Amino acid sequence: MTIRYHLDNLLQLLADTVLAVIPRPEPAVSTLVNCKIVSHRGEHDNKSVKENTLAAFDRVLNQGIWGIELDIRWTKDLHPVVIHDPDCRRVFSSALKVNAVNLDELQSSIPDIPSLDQIIQRYGKKIHLMIEIKEEKLIDPEYQQVRLKALFSSLVPGADFHILALSTDIFELVDFLPGRALLPVAEYNFREISKKALGNNYAGISGQYLLISGNTIRKHGRNNQKTGTGFVRSRNCFYRELNRGVEWIFTNHALKLHSIQQELLNQFNRR
Repeated sequence: MTIRYHLDNLLQLLADTVLAVIPRPEPAVSTLVNCKIVSHRGEHDNKSVKENTLAAFDRVLNQGIWGIELDIRWTKDLHPVVIHDPDCRRVFSSALKVNAVNLDELQSSIPDIPSLDQIIQRYGKKIHLMIEIKEEKLIDPEYQQVRLKALFSSLVPGADFHILALSTDIFELVDFLPGRALLPVAEYNFREISKKALGNNYAGISGQYLLISGNTIRKHGRNNQKTGTGFVRSRNCFYRELNRGVEWIFTNHALKLHSIQQELLNQFNRR
């Protein structure tokens, strides 16, 4: 893990702590109805349930959660598999590098790592898939594109899934998809990403909630684009994002936020 990674996590923890205690007005019922909660790598603690695994995704399936976010990388024999890091050290305590082994060897060593094919077969059309393609050197881009096109052939772009990427260059790998199925993720380059999203008619923009301003959210809304922010964890932060017009809520606490959403909707229905 890099120093920047730890600093970013510390800053987000501080921001979460502050925002959690600042009172916010309850969102309007229409905002709550349109809110789409996305479980970031599934409901996990990386102890009893690991991120990006079937166990983590199963915990939110059929619970009313709108979507799951997952990351894909490529094995040596060019199968897309669901894992965030280039190696298995952080989550699975293994030095195995994903791109150094074939799919069979990877899943034999670490059965919890699913392939993208398994994910689509298990969750396709049952829950929305937010699939982030991680940036890495492509061994055979033409073949890898064919593989992805075949895997997504049973799904409707934009309706059943979106492709996420930190760099819009990655979208070249899925140029068979319409722009409305593509969602760029901003880090500190949100102005650049916002401009590209507007210019290419992408689905919208996503990023850390502190980095995307209200003006950016409204600008994309005027162009019929949506905004997604992460990683929301508290009730007051949840209210803040919904009141700002954010529709996609990425979170590591999807079940908790869904419970809050349903609680408010039930209150409105009783009035």
